[in-house]
Amino acid sequence: MKPQIAIIEPNTLASMGLQRLLETLLPTVIVRSFRSFGQLVADTPDMYAHYFVAAQVYFEHTAFFLERRHKSIVLACGEGLPQLAGLLTLNIQQEEPQLVKSILRLHQHGHPQHAMSPTTNNSHTLSPREIEVLQLLVRGLINKEIADRLHISLTTVISHRKNISEKLGIKSLSGLTVYAVMRGYVEADSL
Repeated sequence: MKPQIAIIEPNTLASMGLQRLLETLLPTVIVRSFRSFGQLVADTPDMYAHYFVAAQVYFEHTAFFLERRHKSIVLACGEGLPQLAGLLTLNIQQEEPQLVKSILRLHQHGHPQHAMSPTTNNSHTLSPREIEVLQLLVRGLINKEIADRLHISLTTVISHRKNISEKLGIKSLSGLTVYAVMRGYVEADSL
């Protein structure tokens, strides 16, 4: 059974955006959205591996989320994130690249591996050269820079990128970044 993540966020656009991002980054999980705490409780509230919960909802139902502190992530807006003792927060107003990094950092702070890891096709592994291309790609280098750095042709870089995407089943740069961090090819803080 696939792990499930609950998003409890009254703002429909914020909820849809976070759900799309999580489904892209973590295709092995099921992401369900709830507009209110009541909708979550009417469902099966204890079946979720993680709860991404709006700050207002968290404060209104603190008793429920304190019991699930290790699985709860408070969604906050802007730079002035609430400092909640022992509770993780996520600024949902960040640009997508920073939001991806924040989600990766949350994973590195002890969330269960099964719930926060991308899908990989285990029948194919990356070659050492493909790993090198992947590392440079997620660090922000363009194809020409990768070719120059590895002393290979531009066509070869493009071919490696195509092979990486096909082998892993990941097409987006953010998805490849998650894969590279999860496999230890790059450190999230170095991106």
